[in-house]
Amino acid sequence: MSTEKPQIEKESEVDVLTEAQREHEIILYNDDVNTFDHVIKTLVAYCDHTYEQAEQCAYIVHFSGKCVVKTGSYDELEPICLKLLDANLSAEIH
Repeated sequence: MSTEKPQIEKESEVDVLTEAQREHEIILYNDDVNTFDHVIKTLVAYCDHTYEQAEQCAYIVHFSGKCVVKTGSYDELEPICLKLLDANLSAEIH
């Protein structure tokens, strides 16, 4: 049995990879115009959500005022966000 203490890195590879993958986020905001059904169908169509994921996001937006609905690079998210905006949803990229 070795008496050496294990070396702990301050920043693990997993943390670095996770940050690189979550570069930007599309945030969907609550509004008084769109129905739950419209929000759910739009998230399924453009964000590749399952019905259940989209439904959960719709409830989070309704009760919390906003929800992250998609993460990725800015170039990947921009056309998706534009489609959400074209569908009259309130969204932006952070």
